Amino acid sequence: MRIAVTYDNGEVFQHFGHTETFKVYEVEDGKVVSSEIFGSNGTGHGALAGLLGENAVDVLICGGIGGGAQAALQERGIELCAGASGDADAAVEAYLRGELVNTGANCDHHHHGEGHSCGDHEDGHCGHHDEEGHCGCHDSEESCGEGGCHAKPAIEGKNVGKTCRTHYRGTFNDGTQFDSSYDRGQPLEFVCGAGQMIKGFDKAVANMEVGETINVHLMPEEAYGAVDPEAFITVPIDQMPGAEELSVGERIYLQNMYGQHFPVTVTAKENGTITFDANHEMAGKELNFAIELVEVL
Repeated sequence: MRIAVTYDNGEVFQHFGHTETFKVYEVEDGKVVSSEIFGSNGTGHGALAGLLGENAVDVLICGGIGGGAQAALQERGIELCAGASGDADAAVEAYLRGELVNTGANCDHHHHGEGHSCGDHEDGHCGHHDEEGHCGCHDSEESCGEGGCHAKPAIEGKNVGKTCRTHYRGTFNDGTQFDSSYDRGQPLEFVCGAGQMIKGFDKAVANMEVGETINVHLMPEEAYGAVDPEAFITVPIDQMPGAEELSVGERIYLQNMYGQHFPVTVTAKENGTITFDANHEMAGKELNFAIELVEVL
């Protein structure tokens, strides 16, 4: 899988139509194995989707984008996660963890206050995103304001909109640890309230003090959502090349009709069929986090 990010000096560039540089990440087995940077060569946003298609990009992560560009990406089978902000590498990691969610076209056609409107960008492209653990839609109040397109944060707090660095330890209710930044030896960096984290984590950090440690218990609706029974896919094994080699519990990527890749888990093989669960691995689970706010940048 290849993931492209609108890129500027290490950050997610916020206006798709004016992107001068993309950073493209090669992903294998859910991990980034390499990356490269290439320029748009002055290509206007009307042709950027074609440029990404020519570079075999499967997913685009960006800040602002409009309806015309979104449709162009969909025509080429490129998955969109709009509304990202902050560190580009961190945004990709959040996407791979299932924590980056797409707001879709997120700019209406009104003025920014700098002598132009979204419509003046040829197709009306600009942008923002959410935090439910899946790439879906978000009900924040999006608007265009001074300095560009943005969305009204879904949460409030003194740290919202700021880059926060946190250490954390995540456990299930039985005490089993599922993740820990302490074990990796470096804190997690993200923009609070930008949808890079699950909702409950963002809410917890929003009003923390630097140096403070808190413990939070999150129900599924504040974590990765409930299990969706419609997200289970059963197909005949003989109609899916390679399915006979798969084992229950194995995590793989499937491709939908638009050529977009998405992760699934093999849950059953019986009676000549194989069943995949397209829910997030953490869907339906209650989670506990011990969170330490290390720094606010």
